[in-house]
Amino acid sequence: MTFDTLGLSADLVQIVAEEGYTEPTPVQAAAIPHVLAGHDVLAAAQTGTGKTAAFVLPILDRLRKHANTSFSPARHPVRVLILVPTRELAMQVDESVQTYGRSVPLRPAVVYGGIPIEPQIKELRGGVEILVATPGRLLDHVGQKTVNLSQVEILVLDEADRMLDMGFLPDIRRIIELLPAKRQNLMFSATFSDDIRRLSGSILNHPEVVEVAARNTAAESVRQLVYPVDRDRKEALLAHLIAKEDWRQVLVFTRTKIGATRLATYLDRRGLEAVAIHSDRSQPERTRALESFKTGAIRVLVATDVAARGLDIEDLPHVVNFELPWQAQDYIHRIGRTGRAGATGDAVSLVSIDETDLLRGVQRLLKKAIPWTVEEGFVPDRNAEPQPLRGGAPEGRPARGHHYAHRSDTRSRSRTAPRS
Repeated sequence: MTFDTLGLSADLVQIVAEEGYTEPTPVQAAAIPHVLAGHDVLAAAQTGTGKTAAFVLPILDRLRKHANTSFSPARHPVRVLILVPTRELAMQVDESVQTYGRSVPLRPAVVYGGIPIEPQIKELRGGVEILVATPGRLLDHVGQKTVNLSQVEILVLDEADRMLDMGFLPDIRRIIELLPAKRQNLMFSATFSDDIRRLSGSILNHPEVVEVAARNTAAESVRQLVYPVDRDRKEALLAHLIAKEDWRQVLVFTRTKIGATRLATYLDRRGLEAVAIHSDRSQPERTRALESFKTGAIRVLVATDVAARGLDIEDLPHVVNFELPWQAQDYIHRIGRTGRAGATGDAVSLVSIDETDLLRGVQRLLKKAIPWTVEEGFVPDRNAEPQPLRGGAPEGRPARGHHYAHRSDTRSRSRTAPRS
């Protein structure tokens, strides 16, 4: 299948080709015809599967009938509202709208918190057809009467599952009350949780359901590996692996903002250019950090789950779980940052004894055990080992063995555990 078989206009197909894409991803192939036909859509697709283009391209095609070059703001009412959970994702969706829409004279704008509101007010008053927004900042504009949503024709909820996780449901419901009852609704989510299905039932009208990845699965293109290690040696092991393997563009996850800052400082002092990104950093600081990471000026980006949500970095080769997340589902979100659009990537987890239950939870969700290896010089303390994992020992180990290797030698060993 190619893009020109999906019903898109020739100029958009040409722009997609100029951007280097020849074949649509599964979610694009499934969703684009439904969006073009004006249907409501409920789509579940893993992060990095091309879901932004799956709604941006057909929306541009549907709205081209309204395109005009008039200077009158009244000729440019908000016709599409795209709600996203984070500032980073807002910027990236807006960038996609501008990239793919360069042949369609529609005005896009993006509004999010963390920066002054006055420039956004000025842009909105000039008239925009496609508005990308985070819920909180959009409601700020509603309160100041600087945005009118009475002519919205298409509503998009992107990464709806994360918006629910972040507590945006009341804001979303307030915003929906401001929209025309008759409109097209598109909801994109990494998973079809029960909460997502309830929300979709209250918003979508007879939606076409698109599900291109099995529920609670990680991309097959991501190579997963666990390094057992004592907690107080995690920083040293991470620095060792980055230097030894000459990793570039490494996205590292921590659970807390202070943990992210400390780890970035540790790595930076050892000559591995690193910076932390989290909600305590100002928006300009976060933007500069992300750009430096993309260009290679920064080698390691240390992030919390909230800060990393929506980060879109092409060809990201390495994701590291410095700490496993409290929620197993967040593990899938994290490692979904790599191995995108057919590329391969590595997802490494540094696991200490106190995280054994979290690892079990991840493996239950994945319905398989994750391969592990012990790095030379970083063998965990054999007197502080977790209990055996259910479902069998790693290959080559006795059945009574622990998940962590504990031979006295320090040679690096790699094993693949059987499916549990």
